[in-house]
Amino acid sequence: MRFNLILKIDNVAIRSASQIQPMSTKIKLGNRVFHLPRSRLVRLVVGLLLIVGGLFGFLPVLGFWMIPLGLLILSVDLAIVRRYRRRFEVWWGRRRESGNDNGDRTVGDSN
Repeated sequence: MRFNLILKIDNVAIRSASQIQPMSTKIKLGNRVFHLPRSRLVRLVVGLLLIVGGLFGFLPVLGFWMIPLGLLILSVDLAIVRRYRRRFEVWWGRRRESGNDNGDRTVGDSN
């Protein structure tokens, strides 16, 4: 009797797990959203190719802009890259906040 109960619970878990759709991976930059491939292997290959291509940024067509984009894509899957990306985001946010609190005023500000 207990064995049947375990099978029933496992069957329900399997049935409910098959109904869950995999999360789509996306990156949001400003107001734009970019969808990434669902396959982890494809994301890793694309990220690494962008970084390697960025190293040849002095050549035509390729550019140094490919390095941060490759790191951004790798940060979805690799914890160490994600950690450094998060540190950069926090640093950048603090830097922007401190720049606004220094009394910087725009032209025509009456305060």
